[in-house]
Amino acid sequence: MSENAAVPVRLRAEVLAAPAYRQGAAPTKPGFKLSSNENPFAPLPGVLDALRRRLDVNRYAGAAMPELRAELAAPFGVGPERVHLGAGSVTILYQLVHAAAGAGDEYLFAWPSFEAYPSLGLASGATPVPVPLAAGARHDLDAMAGAITERTRAILLCTPNNPTGPAIARADFDRFMARVPATVLVVLDEAYREFVTDPAAVRGEDVLAAHPNLVALRTFSKAYGLAGLRIGYGVGEPAILAAAQSIAIPLSVTGIAEAAARASLEPAARGELEARVAVIVERRDALVAGLRELGLAIPEAQGNFVWIPEGEGGVADAQALAAAFAGAGTLVRPFAGHGVRISVGEAESLPEVLDIVRRFLG
Repeated sequence: MSENAAVPVRLRAEVLAAPAYRQGAAPTKPGFKLSSNENPFAPLPGVLDALRRRLDVNRYAGAAMPELRAELAAPFGVGPERVHLGAGSVTILYQLVHAAAGAGDEYLFAWPSFEAYPSLGLASGATPVPVPLAAGARHDLDAMAGAITERTRAILLCTPNNPTGPAIARADFDRFMARVPATVLVVLDEAYREFVTDPAAVRGEDVLAAHPNLVALRTFSKAYGLAGLRIGYGVGEPAILAAAQSIAIPLSVTGIAEAAARASLEPAARGELEARVAVIVERRDALVAGLRELGLAIPEAQGNFVWIPEGEGGVADAQALAAAFAGAGTLVRPFAGHGVRISVGEAESLPEVLDIVRRFLG
């Protein structure tokens, strides 16, 4: 009989104690879903046609997907052997942490950051080590470097940081990497890379060649609007990616996702992608400006979301603010004790967001 009466078999205590990843809920009344950082636009031109042509769903997709990997490798100036595909970039995060860190090992990340980070080591028994953010809701890279021990096997850097918004500067990244042992894996999680407008921000394609221990992650879920098809990729040393591949669930990237990704990369879709990103960036910046006019200390926003901190310069209770949004029919993502993340959505959502926050503060 299991020691836990609610569980009929013997399971690992650390797994039972860990909270599951929580997806943003859907509105239950007319309003906006601004809780999951989804793209408000439909798929890019050509994607739906490509999906209609991909009718062989009774067959497994070819696992290698060489054409897609070659297309993704080109902007990095590398060959396709340096690209690894996964069912969303979060899948590759799991694979990399599992490959690098086992029982007795540690992996580091800033906090608050991507909600999945603390649970990435559950499968391998690795210990997560969160490092609090610095002022301005930024990565404290000095503190992270100081937290490296002989047990550290991997470091996760989310830039722009989800949920707080700031991107890591290239100069700060270079100084940090100079302090990281060459045997420690560093993952540059760039899920929101396309929305970055800060010219000083680090970019994976600019730094990958200098660091054999670095893997850059990208996704089609955000800027490309393919969240429901689950496809992302990592770029790095082939030996590191081969280790990730050995842990991957076989054939988890579908042929439908491959077709959508390739259609999204077509030259005819590039202009539309850039136009849509520009619209989201414009809305993001307008939302930041509007919230600051209400007296809130909104940190720099470089993704497709904005952050309202809890405490000094922000709101007294993040959960209460999220409840006020839900009561009005719009959903946002609260982080208890830290703040509230609001995704950039439809144009009509901007005045609604500002009105809800204004009434909450009033």
